[in-house]
Amino acid sequence: QVQLVESGGGLVQPGGSLRLSCAASRSISSFYHMGWYRQAPGNQRLLVASISSSGMINYADSVKDRFTISRDNGKNTVYLQMNSLKPEDTAVYYCKGDLITRTYWGQGTQVTVSS
Repeated sequence: QVQLVESGGGLVQPGGSLRLSCAASRSISSFYHMGWYRQAPGNQRLLVASISSSGMINYADSVKDRFTISRDNGKNTVYLQMNSLKPEDTAVYYCKGDLITRTYWGQGTQVTVSS
């Protein structure tokens, strides 16, 4: 059973920064695609950023130039560096990993941006 465990969420003031981590229980090189999604209350779960096994990166327009996705294959971890945070970034953030056979989700980590 593959596990993805997110960490790094919390309460931060507008303009602040957080770094989320997604630790996988197996080599992240085996995932052809990994991503961060977020879901605010009453809203759909939406893509924030993704990175493919070949290194292709994609961002939602709302986070471009503020968020950075990266991975450390040696630590089997994917990161999401979030800068210049806004109240509208408040949501539960989920990590997703796609294998050829199935998709895995983490349990989510809460990010709250508020003064």
